[in-house]
Amino acid sequence: MSVSRVKTKLIILRGNSGSGKTTIAKRLQDHFGRGTLLVSQDVVRRDMLMVQDRDGNLSTALIRQITEYGKGKCRVVILEGILVKERYESLLLDLIRFYEGEALVYYFDLPFEETLERHNLRPQSGDFGEESLRKCWTLKDDLGVPGEQLMTAEMSEQAIVERICKQVEG
Repeated sequence: MSVSRVKTKLIILRGNSGSGKTTIAKRLQDHFGRGTLLVSQDVVRRDMLMVQDRDGNLSTALIRQITEYGKGKCRVVILEGILVKERYESLLLDLIRFYEGEALVYYFDLPFEETLERHNLRPQSGDFGEESLRKCWTLKDDLGVPGEQLMTAEMSEQAIVERICKQVEG
Protein backbone atom coordinates (compact mmCIF):
# COMPACT_ATOMS: atom_id res chain seq x y z
CA MET A 1 0.00 0.00 0.00
CA SER A 2 1.55 3.32 -1.03
CA VAL A 3 1.18 6.43 1.07
CA SER A 4 0.19 9.58 -0.76
CA ARG A 5 2.58 12.43 0.02
CA VAL A 6 1.56 16.06 -0.15
CA LYS A 7 3.83 18.67 -1.68
CA THR A 8 4.56 20.95 1.27
CA LYS A 9 5.58 24.61 1.35
CA LEU A 10 7.50 25.85 4.37
CA ILE A 11 6.94 29.49 5.33
CA ILE A 12 9.46 30.97 7.75
CA LEU A 13 8.47 34.25 9.43
CA ARG A 14 11.21 35.87 11.53
CA GLY A 15 11.77 39.22 13.17
CA ASN A 16 11.85 41.14 16.40
CA SER A 17 9.16 40.95 19.06
CA GLY A 18 6.13 43.02 18.11
CA SER A 19 6.86 43.03 14.39
CA GLY A 20 3.67 41.20 13.38
CA LYS A 21 4.91 37.66 12.75
CA THR A 22 2.35 35.88 14.91
CA THR A 23 -0.56 37.90 13.53
CA ILE A 24 0.51 37.13 9.95
CA ALA A 25 1.11 33.46 10.79
CA LYS A 26 -2.40 33.07 12.21
CA ARG A 27 -3.94 34.84 9.23
CA LEU A 28 -2.04 32.53 6.88
CA GLN A 29 -3.16 29.46 8.81
CA ASP A 30 -6.76 30.67 8.58
CA HIS A 31 -6.35 31.26 4.84
CA PHE A 32 -4.81 27.88 4.05
CA GLY A 33 -7.21 26.09 6.38
CA ARG A 34 -7.35 22.63 7.88
CA GLY A 35 -4.12 20.73 8.07
CA THR A 36 -1.94 23.85 7.98
CA LEU A 37 0.75 23.35 10.62
CA LEU A 38 1.71 26.46 12.59
CA VAL A 39 4.88 26.13 14.65
CA SER A 40 5.33 29.08 16.99
CA GLN A 41 8.68 29.48 18.70
CA ASP A 42 6.99 31.12 21.70
CA VAL A 43 4.50 28.29 22.11
CA VAL A 44 7.18 25.61 21.95
CA ARG A 45 9.75 27.44 24.07
CA ARG A 46 7.63 29.25 26.65
CA ASP A 47 4.37 27.31 26.83
CA MET A 48 5.36 23.72 26.11
CA LEU A 49 8.86 23.57 27.61
CA MET A 50 9.07 26.68 29.80
CA VAL A 51 12.72 27.33 28.87
CA GLN A 52 14.60 30.56 28.30
CA ASP A 53 15.87 31.49 24.85
CA ARG A 54 19.49 30.53 25.40
CA ASP A 55 22.03 28.60 23.34
CA GLY A 56 21.27 24.89 23.39
CA ASN A 57 17.78 25.24 24.89
CA LEU A 58 15.43 22.26 24.53
CA SER A 59 13.08 24.07 22.17
CA THR A 60 15.44 23.98 19.20
CA ALA A 61 15.23 20.21 18.75
CA LEU A 62 11.46 20.17 19.27
CA ILE A 63 10.92 23.03 16.80
CA ARG A 64 12.93 21.01 14.26
CA GLN A 65 10.94 17.82 14.89
CA ILE A 66 7.55 19.49 14.65
CA THR A 67 8.50 21.48 11.54
CA GLU A 68 9.94 18.41 9.81
CA TYR A 69 6.86 16.37 10.77
CA GLY A 70 4.67 18.49 8.50
CA LYS A 71 6.61 17.75 5.32
CA GLY A 72 4.57 15.44 3.12
CA LYS A 73 1.60 15.57 5.49
CA CYS A 74 0.53 19.22 5.31
CA ARG A 75 0.24 21.49 2.30
CA VAL A 76 1.69 24.40 4.30
CA VAL A 77 3.93 24.53 7.37
CA ILE A 78 4.48 27.91 8.99
CA LEU A 79 7.39 28.46 11.37
CA GLU A 80 7.29 31.79 13.16
CA GLY A 81 9.33 33.40 15.87
CA ILE A 82 12.10 35.80 16.68
CA LEU A 83 14.51 32.97 15.84
CA VAL A 84 17.66 35.12 16.10
CA LYS A 85 20.28 34.24 13.54
CA GLU A 86 23.04 33.88 16.13
CA ARG A 87 21.18 31.04 17.88
CA TYR A 88 18.92 29.52 15.19
CA GLU A 89 20.78 29.91 11.88
CA SER A 90 21.87 26.28 11.73
CA LEU A 91 18.34 25.03 12.44
CA LEU A 92 16.80 27.37 9.87
CA LEU A 93 19.30 26.49 7.14
CA ASP A 94 18.78 22.78 7.84
CA LEU A 95 14.99 23.21 7.55
CA ILE A 96 15.34 25.16 4.31
CA ARG A 97 17.43 22.30 2.87
CA PHE A 98 15.04 19.68 4.29
CA TYR A 99 12.16 21.29 2.38
CA GLU A 100 14.13 20.94 -0.87
CA GLY A 101 13.45 24.25 -2.56
CA GLU A 102 9.94 24.62 -1.15
CA ALA A 103 10.82 27.12 1.61
CA LEU A 104 9.80 30.77 1.60
CA VAL A 105 11.70 32.99 4.04
CA TYR A 106 10.47 36.37 5.31
CA TYR A 107 12.20 38.74 7.70
CA PHE A 108 10.19 41.50 9.39
CA ASP A 109 12.60 44.44 9.24
CA LEU A 110 10.98 47.18 11.30
CA PRO A 111 12.59 50.01 13.28
CA PHE A 112 12.61 49.66 17.06
CA GLU A 113 10.12 52.50 17.49
CA GLU A 114 7.59 50.67 15.29
CA THR A 115 7.99 47.36 17.12
CA LEU A 116 7.58 49.19 20.46
CA GLU A 117 4.40 50.88 19.22
CA ARG A 118 2.99 47.55 18.02
CA HIS A 119 4.07 45.81 21.23
CA ASN A 120 2.16 48.36 23.30
CA LEU A 121 -1.05 47.42 21.43
CA ARG A 122 -0.71 43.71 22.27
CA PRO A 123 -2.57 42.03 25.16
CA GLN A 124 0.75 40.78 26.60
CA SER A 125 2.32 44.26 26.58
CA GLY A 126 2.16 44.31 30.38
CA ASP A 127 4.39 41.22 30.58
CA PHE A 128 7.45 43.26 29.63
CA GLY A 129 8.16 46.87 28.76
CA GLU A 130 10.39 49.01 26.60
CA GLU A 131 13.60 48.16 28.47
CA SER A 132 13.13 44.40 28.05
CA LEU A 133 12.05 44.84 24.45
CA ARG A 134 15.13 46.96 23.70
CA LYS A 135 17.41 44.39 25.36
CA CYS A 136 16.26 41.56 23.06
CA TRP A 137 15.85 43.70 19.91
CA THR A 138 18.27 42.87 17.07
CA LEU A 139 19.12 45.15 14.16
CA LYS A 140 19.16 43.66 10.64
CA ASP A 141 19.01 39.99 11.63
CA ASP A 142 18.02 38.62 8.22
CA LEU A 143 19.50 35.24 7.22
CA GLY A 144 20.81 36.43 3.87
CA VAL A 145 19.57 33.32 2.07
CA PRO A 146 18.59 33.48 -1.62
CA GLY A 147 14.99 34.61 -2.03
CA GLU A 148 14.60 35.93 1.52
CA GLN A 149 12.14 38.81 1.52
CA LEU A 150 12.04 41.78 3.85
CA MET A 151 8.71 42.87 5.28
CA THR A 152 8.78 46.56 6.25
CA ALA A 153 6.73 48.92 8.41
CA GLU A 154 5.26 50.50 5.26
CA MET A 155 3.59 47.23 4.28
CA SER A 156 0.09 46.61 5.59
CA GLU A 157 -0.90 43.37 7.26
CA GLN A 158 -3.25 42.64 4.34
CA ALA A 159 -0.54 43.31 1.74
CA ILE A 160 1.86 40.93 3.50
CA VAL A 161 -0.75 38.17 3.75
CA GLU A 162 -1.72 38.58 0.08
CA ARG A 163 1.92 38.55 -1.04
CA ILE A 164 2.74 35.37 0.85
CA CYS A 165 -0.46 33.62 -0.27
CA LYS A 166 0.26 34.48 -3.89
CA GLN A 167 3.81 33.13 -3.59
CA VAL A 168 2.65 29.90 -1.96
CA GLU A 169 -0.14 29.35 -4.46
CA GLY A 170 1.80 30.56 -7.50
